[in-house]
Amino acid sequence: MMNNEQRMAAEIYTSVGGKENIRALEHCATRLRIILNDDSKADKQKIESISGVKGYFLQTGQHQIILGGGLVEKVYAAMGHNSSGASVKDEAYAKMNWLQKSVRILADVFIPIIPVIVAAGLLMGLRNSFFSDLPENVLVITQILTDTAFIFLPALVVWSTFKRLGGTDSVGFVLGLMTVAPQLPNAYAVGAGDAQALEVLGFSIVGFQGMVLPALVTGIFGAKLEQALRKVVPNALALVVTPFLTVTISILVALFAIGPIVGELQSLIMSGITYVIELPYGIGGFIFAPLHQLFVIMGLHHSFIILEFNYLGEGLGNPLNPMYSATGAAMIGAGVAAYLKVKSAEDKGTIGSSILSTSFGIGEPLLYGVVLKNPKLWAANLVGCSVGGGFVMLVGLKPSLVGVTLIPAIPAYIGQGIGLYMATIASHLRPHLFWDALS
Repeated sequence: MMNNEQRMAAEIYTSVGGKENIRALEHCATRLRIILNDDSKADKQKIESISGVKGYFLQTGQHQIILGGGLVEKVYAAMGHNSSGASVKDEAYAKMNWLQKSVRILADVFIPIIPVIVAAGLLMGLRNSFFSDLPENVLVITQILTDTAFIFLPALVVWSTFKRLGGTDSVGFVLGLMTVAPQLPNAYAVGAGDAQALEVLGFSIVGFQGMVLPALVTGIFGAKLEQALRKVVPNALALVVTPFLTVTISILVALFAIGPIVGELQSLIMSGITYVIELPYGIGGFIFAPLHQLFVIMGLHHSFIILEFNYLGEGLGNPLNPMYSATGAAMIGAGVAAYLKVKSAEDKGTIGSSILSTSFGIGEPLLYGVVLKNPKLWAANLVGCSVGGGFVMLVGLKPSLVGVTLIPAIPAYIGQGIGLYMATIASHLRPHLFWDALS
């Protein structure tokens, strides 16, 4: 007799055209990701009717079946599929257009860095609240814990870019460290008038402190240069010559060209975006928050990740993080309304687990499995997103955080507007705000 996961696995196989139609199969935190040989054999209605499935959508060639955290791993194991070495990421990437590919690369570069930024942001919140009165020599230790990731953020970006584009990790990391080497004038100090830029051959050279976009371009240039050198440097000399030329040429181009040019471009872009997002009376947040949810549905939300890292790199705090928490809270409010409306224990269990995962920052099951299934509920949810986005911008919530929202983000707001943050979340959890949309 089959258990629940085995039953779901068998039904999923049937609904996508059988095992033989699957070219690649993987899973993330909440979704099965499937590449099919013949997409026409996938039956959307059958997939969505499978008990335990919270939602389904097709995006960039990937059939994504939303199951929720915990269940997805069990169903994946029950499917026991061998995809003959095919990678869902590679297969899906090949089917993307240039914009989707660019966004995917950005995500692949910045997502590996998020854990250390999250740790630093949470520690910063705790320090601001509980450790501010410690002796100065002890505070230095806390500053090492909280500030290091932000100080060396450009180095992390160069390293991660190298890794994503097939360069040598160690070469990329050393090149990244060179961009913020202590021998270079600190960009923050130069900007504040406390230091002078290094004048070389008529060029003004400074470190890359706060320069995320120049670090990204430096990583791309260096990785591509290394790949080109591999093709022309003889094997007998490759171990020495390739890394030497890669690092030497790349750091010179970075300091004399990429830093000044792309750094100025970053400043202009950030000024424009910041102007829109920080329009007075919360108008920028009112506009941006629902747009972000639309980008999530289109799979383009990772494009904002470089904006968040730029905010943090420039020491401005990240106003987008509380907006994401506000939109998540709005979804939870919609989910609670749906939970109270449905009658069956199975539906309540499905919606309840989706609400729980959203509370910890994984909102896809609730978004696709509940909110988007009812157009009126989704419209009401977007209104809630707008109100929340406008409120957080109006009160000026800007934590030093990226990557986590709602409950996991709470420690980062300690000493940085924790009361306003909790009020933002609580105000959107009222189910009656979304009740009429379900009538």
